Amino acid sequence: MISQFSEQVKKGIRGQMNDLADFLAGGGATSYDHYTNIAGEIRGLAKAERMLLDLTEAYEKGTGQ
Repeated sequence: MISQFSEQVKKGIRGQMNDLADFLAGGGATSYDHYTNIAGEIRGLAKAERMLLDLTEAYEKGTGQ
């Protein structure tokens, strides 16, 4: 059950990251500040995904950490 929940959240995070990366790759940023803001969002989502993966792994191993 936890792994199914985790997988759905991970798909959502990954989808947002891909959309933002495509936006930047397509030249969507209107200024350097806009670019750095979007890049920061991608970094934050990547960190959230890593935390989710670590928590899921710990739960599945039975440590609960």
